[in-house]
Amino acid sequence: MAGKFEYYEDKKGKFRFRLKAGNGQIIAVSEAYESKDSCINGIESVKKNAPDAPIEKVAE
Repeated sequence: MAGKFEYYEDKKGKFRFRLKAGNGQIIAVSEAYESKDSCINGIESVKKNAPDAPIEKVAE
């Protein structure tokens, strides 16, 4: 099974999305969005802007 994006409305009425791996594990969670359209745009942005994103270690 391939990974998938899921979007939902949280308890405060905001929209969020999560990215799930093929095994069902949640591997990323979004910020809260005011509208469903903004949430979907967030998903599309991740899909467009990060398909080959590098991995960098940063100091904390």
